[in-house]
Amino acid sequence: MFSLQLNAQSELKIAKLQYHGGGDWYANKTALPNLIAFCNKNLRTNINPEDDVVEVGSEFLFTYPYVYMTGHGNVVFSDAEAENLRNYLIAGGFLHIDDNYGLDKFIRLEMKKVFPELDFVEIPFDHPIYHQKYDFPNGLPKIHEHDGKPAQGFGLIYEGRLVCFYDYECDLGNGWEDQQIYNDPEELRQKALQMGANIISFCFTQE
Repeated sequence: MFSLQLNAQSELKIAKLQYHGGGDWYANKTALPNLIAFCNKNLRTNINPEDDVVEVGSEFLFTYPYVYMTGHGNVVFSDAEAENLRNYLIAGGFLHIDDNYGLDKFIRLEMKKVFPELDFVEIPFDHPIYHQKYDFPNGLPKIHEHDGKPAQGFGLIYEGRLVCFYDYECDLGNGWEDQQIYNDPEELRQKALQMGANIISFCFTQE
């Protein structure tokens, strides 16, 4: 298991997940650096300001306590990659999937390769992930509009532990991006960053 403290003395690194299938895993280039800066300032974390990229099948996956996955299109995990990701999550890793629009139908199938025995369940509003430093009594904030659906947070729970958090119809990562990219109101950007900080906080402190 990863052993992490929110204000750990040693510098941590987080990473974006690189996958196959043609989907744009590299989307939201400024998102993680901005979230890291927000967390280091407001949560007093000590995360390296530069995010890494890690392949889903890489042995280096296990060096990151938090891994971020995004994109709009197709995702394909090989059997070996699915097994590697499963082992990482069982060992204490945490995967945050951010639906950048169009990811849903692909990621649900691929995560079934990782945990055939699990289904995504909606995370209730009273779950600790919504009530870390920042309080979100109604669950995920709605950052970008796509199909007129409410923002929903789903999760995979393995032996009582939330190993994967999936934000759907929300687009948190777009809200983390540099302001000029989407020209979102600052209030909306702050909500996205605050929710992202909650996810980081939860990831680093859950047992």
